[in-house]
Amino acid sequence: MRCAILGFTAGVLALQSSATLPSTAWMLTCTVCVIACIALASRLKQPWSATSATAAGLLLGYTWAALLAHHALASELALRDEGRDLTVVGIVDSLPYRFEQGLRFNLLVERTETPGTTVPPRIALSWYADRYGSRQGGLPDKLMPGERWRLTVRLQRPHGNANPGGFDYEAWLLEQGVRATGYVRVDDANARLDAFVSGFGTVVERSRAVLRERIQAALTDQAYAGVIVALVIGDQRGIDQVDWQVFNRTGIGHLISISGLHITMIAGLAALAMSGLWRRSFFTDAQLPLRLPAQKVAALSGALVALLYVLLAGFGVPAQRTLYMLTVVALALWLGRLSSITHVLCLALGVVVLLDPWAVLWPGFWLSFGAVAVILFGGHGRIAARETGVKASLAMAGRTQWSVTLGLVPLTMLLFGQVSLVSPLANGLAIPLVSFVVTPLALLGSLAPDPLCGWLLQLAHAVVAGLAAALGHLSALPAAVCRAPAPQVWVFLLALGGTLWMLMPRGWPHRWAGMAAWLPLLLQMPDHPEPGRFRVVAFDVGQGMALLVETAGHRLLYDTGPGYAPGADAGSRVLLPYLRMRGIGALDGVIVSHSDTDHTGGALAVLGEVKTAWVASSLPASHPIARAAARHLHCAAGQRWEWDGVRFEMLHPAPASYADTGLKPNARSCTLRITNGRTAILLAGDIEAAQEAALVASSAEGLRADVLLAPHHGSGTSSSAAFLAAVQPSVGVFQVGWRNRYKHPKKEVVERYGELGIGRLRTDQLGALTLEFDDKVDTLAYRREHARYWRMPPP
Repeated sequence: MRCAILGFTAGVLALQSSATLPSTAWMLTCTVCVIACIALASRLKQPWSATSATAAGLLLGYTWAALLAHHALASELALRDEGRDLTVVGIVDSLPYRFEQGLRFNLLVERTETPGTTVPPRIALSWYADRYGSRQGGLPDKLMPGERWRLTVRLQRPHGNANPGGFDYEAWLLEQGVRATGYVRVDDANARLDAFVSGFGTVVERSRAVLRERIQAALTDQAYAGVIVALVIGDQRGIDQVDWQVFNRTGIGHLISISGLHITMIAGLAALAMSGLWRRSFFTDAQLPLRLPAQKVAALSGALVALLYVLLAGFGVPAQRTLYMLTVVALALWLGRLSSITHVLCLALGVVVLLDPWAVLWPGFWLSFGAVAVILFGGHGRIAARETGVKASLAMAGRTQWSVTLGLVPLTMLLFGQVSLVSPLANGLAIPLVSFVVTPLALLGSLAPDPLCGWLLQLAHAVVAGLAAALGHLSALPAAVCRAPAPQVWVFLLALGGTLWMLMPRGWPHRWAGMAAWLPLLLQMPDHPEPGRFRVVAFDVGQGMALLVETAGHRLLYDTGPGYAPGADAGSRVLLPYLRMRGIGALDGVIVSHSDTDHTGGALAVLGEVKTAWVASSLPASHPIARAAARHLHCAAGQRWEWDGVRFEMLHPAPASYADTGLKPNARSCTLRITNGRTAILLAGDIEAAQEAALVASSAEGLRADVLLAPHHGSGTSSSAAFLAAVQPSVGVFQVGWRNRYKHPKKEVVERYGELGIGRLRTDQLGALTLEFDDKVDTLAYRREHARYWRMPPP
């Protein structure tokens, strides 16, 4: 069974790495092969029967995942319905999230009232209080799960940013069953039709919403109310980005949610309490243990409590894994067939992947099952049978933490490009506090009547605040985190082998020698161009600009993308994950071209985590970015420097322009030309036709570049014919958002580039672009190089 389940998981993973889905004929062929392998497995002896079972599982997993993927992609919004007003009636079936500009929620569509239109059964909507300066009439003060609404909406097919190391929003939407996204339009017909529509899902989500309201009311304006909410109902959206940075740097991020540890602890307490009450027949003369053994009642009670807690958690992968393991153990106790723990773990793995084949795409899946596997492997021969009591419990806890800390280092480096060196100390402090103090207090407080509710929640918050203060000091240590590039396969496997060697049982020869296998993992350096060459990565940040320029020994970030919402920006969502994946912990410079938020949005997040030598911008000295910089200077035409055989020259703005207080920010965009003497790129920010004309008039020869970052995202006010003729690019790069409200790049601008024979590359269509500059320019597009069946294909 274990071989078949592991093969099944490998088959699912193979499908999720595919660019296209198999045809019906291919899936039928795989099914026939599965039957043949099962027949062989029943006739052959070991190890051939295990091999046949693994092959059968692999083919079955691949076919099963393909079948579910075909079904999930079947409901699709027609292209003709994108961007037009549609009237739908549906039920709010998710926990709404209120942010500064409005609300976000999922709608289970019951019917479409616009003739000739079919809307996917589940859509994700934003409802803005003030959208682009016009009131979005009728934004409700309160939106609750289970309400039925008639809404006028504008929708589009699922689309997300595509960047190396970034979050795959399109895959996440597919896993959630969301096949269209959009926003609510102004319409007098928008109305709540029913206050509550009963159903299993709506009851669960309404319960989560009520608990969240109770917690937020008791902890109004408290800094860590979002952490308490996350521990009770699994909703982490209220936790500040700054706090997440501390939690991740100290390696306790797994605790700030409903984790497997918390579920097991709560289920265990419930089982213990029910067992005690049952043995005492609830203090009556009923003699209940004679009717049903207390052990079975305790197992059933623990499994039911775990189910309730997992439902509150939103059914995340770690929670699912724990629920299935506890359920298997409970069933085994009831049937008197308690299997080995490896059977339980594999069965839980099989159920998770069977029900959610997209789970294998997320780090939480691998960390969750990896942690349990490491604990099981590292527990061999550690505690002698004679060791009992508190001493043995403490020894087991310490060795378990040690096993997890060591065992997950290779996997953590592979997934995140960094590992917390203070994690053992931080977890040693946080695990008992969060699991045995904060979580029980938060659960009891959220369910208790007033005023006990407020007292318990305030006490839980005080403990979290004290823990966060201690973690903040650990996070601030210079050596808190070890960073390195995400390892190659052979480096990862070597480190994994060394880790298993170190976790072998007591008496294994030279266990510490396994640490030598970590050296290639920890000592590898970020790759870089050769001297005289340079690389530019144009990120897919939506409607904004952000590019990383790399030479043989230096790195420069030009602009930092937009801010998406409070606590969410291109810096934290796109740039920092990429830098971590590459193992880049420092920048030689950052240029922020001007003050528009689609260029400055991610700057503070980057400066807060990545050591940066200097920041050049056209911002005033009072701007928060200028104040956050270790050294700030103004961009000025005539500034020049050379790194590793690559020349950088600032062409705009003129130094005298800073005295003109009436000048628009766009007109003062920092314009930078980079060349190795053979090829060049021109980064023009948001300059407009007047600045383009001034540049052509003053230094037309100095504008020549092979690649042009289209000024102002291809707006109608830029990319004049005279400017393009002076630059003479062979390629124009447009950093724009998908279906952006400005309609960038403008049709006439795109046609102008085409008439001049200039190639056009758009990040909204191709994802992040990597351009290698040598004697010629080579270009890689992320959506082409990492095509997946759920992603919108590049043109």
